Amino acid sequence: MNWKEFFKEGKELVLATCSKDGRPNANIAISLGFVDDKLLIADCQMETTIKNLRENKKICIIAGYYRLRGSVEIHSSGKYFDLCVQKNKEYTVKNAVVVNVEEVFDLDKVKRIL
Repeated sequence: MNWKEFFKEGKELVLATCSKDGRPNANIAISLGFVDDKLLIADCQMETTIKNLRENKKICIIAGYYRLRGSVEIHSSGKYFDLCVQKNKEYTVKNAVVVNVEEVFDLDKVKRIL
């Protein structure tokens, strides 16, 4: 199975961020899938996560037995924001979090795959 299956739309993700002073944070979010080879996540209730990402653009995400590392762009309008609003009817979207995938690691096989 392709690692992207674990990050596809509707999958539960664990997001790990860190503030600029080194305070870690973890949160759960639902994937909105890949757009332009970037992972899309809607910020509806992620106050600390967004604060951390504004200070430190790096993120680590766990889905199944895969760890994804990357950097983020935060959009409060535009194409990615509109997609988040369109795909998320249950909550009010505050921001679109767009993850540029830099590394994928298979935790079960203990090996980097991207």
